[in-house]
Amino acid sequence: MKQGIYRITENYPLTDSVYRMRLEGDVAEITAPGQFINIKIEGMFLRRPISVFDRDEKSVTIIYKVVGKGTEAMKDMPVGTELDVLVGLGNGYDTTVSGDSPLLIGGGVGVPPLYMLAKQLIAEGKKVSVILGFNTESEIFCEKDFRELGAHVTVTTVDGSYGVKGFVTNAMNTPYTHFYTCGPEPMLKAVYKASTTSGQMSFEERMGCGFGACMGCSCKTLTGYKRICKEGPVMRKEEILWED
Repeated sequence: MKQGIYRITENYPLTDSVYRMRLEGDVAEITAPGQFINIKIEGMFLRRPISVFDRDEKSVTIIYKVVGKGTEAMKDMPVGTELDVLVGLGNGYDTTVSGDSPLLIGGGVGVPPLYMLAKQLIAEGKKVSVILGFNTESEIFCEKDFRELGAHVTVTTVDGSYGVKGFVTNAMNTPYTHFYTCGPEPMLKAVYKASTTSGQMSFEERMGCGFGACMGCSCKTLTGYKRICKEGPVMRKEEILWED
């Protein structure tokens, strides 16, 4: 983990409520797809955790949805704004167990962390398939980004306005060697039940510190209590304990 000052070089809308932001600064601590950053917003007590979409040698790109005061403030920040950011948080996805044909499944704002994962898997010579799930056509983002990587992309919409009608599980009909997923908990539960292989699931949770000190995001698993911000957000399918 590293704390530093990062400068906004891009901040623009992808849909009515989803924005893409690029932050320039030291990104050496971002070492695995699925990690997140934690942004300090002036006047707010808690930082805002946002998944990493991509990184290069001098910047990190995030995609975030405006859902509250913190992200509302972020969308209006102009290029040149400097932010206090913690980077390199979380454990990320493990690509060493993917097999030859991994399947990546993202729902809504669970889509962004899968991009860096897809890029790494493709660089490793894997045949990557991606399912992107949204409610309706106007909410779709990043489809082109995944296609340009060379992934096989399927888009689902609940209302059938684009792509396959229904949920992401309606498109899980081709063979795969391992799955990776991120999205809202109901989607994760559905993928868990529909999956036919081992996999890794990234969880969303309200966080206090974001680096494991406050224990505020602890959850019970089959292997004991784990902190979403530290031992997560990615967990193996075999250790997940669903509680109704």
